[in-house]
Amino acid sequence: MGIVTANMAISLDGFTAGPGQDADHPFGVGAEALTAWMFETGEPGREQDGKLLNDLHAGTGAHIMGRNMFGPGRGEWDLDWTGWWGPEPPYHAPVFVLTHYPRASVTMEGGTTFTFVDDGIESALEQARAAAGDKDVEIAGGAAAVRQYLAAGLLDELVLHLVPTVLGGGERLLDGVDGVGFEPVDVIASPTVTHLRYRVRP
Repeated sequence: MGIVTANMAISLDGFTAGPGQDADHPFGVGAEALTAWMFETGEPGREQDGKLLNDLHAGTGAHIMGRNMFGPGRGEWDLDWTGWWGPEPPYHAPVFVLTHYPRASVTMEGGTTFTFVDDGIESALEQARAAAGDKDVEIAGGAAAVRQYLAAGLLDELVLHLVPTVLGGGERLLDGVDGVGFEPVDVIASPTVTHLRYRVRP
């Protein structure tokens, strides 16, 4: 059985999303800097960024995400909404979406199936582990979902991609997470982001 991981881009002031998240600003206003480096991994000197992302993706057999990560809607589902990513999401694996509202599974191109779990984070993890087999389960975000798994003692590893930008507002990753210890495992630096790998010690 693999481990339960999360990898999140984070600003210097601790935000993983900026203020004003909506359909036009999925990660909040001004938060584009958090993910820009992911689209530059083919540039000279950025090989370590691409290798890390490839290694993380290759080791992942299933994903869990919060409803806010899947889309901007609240309340009952808009059944026409199938995610931010178009017909072929980047996950290429089963994805379990935390929600309070039942919805039938949605199968997308490229091997991604979204299954909507309305009976708690433990149920989502049990289903994700069964789907992942020997591979890891990744908590794909957003921050609230990662905090829930941290608080429940269900996260084994946290990888932070520290981006040298200050957002000044939005959603902080570790607000309200008390009594959780982190053991540094690895640091990988590149020209635009520093990758920090921690083992979680509840």
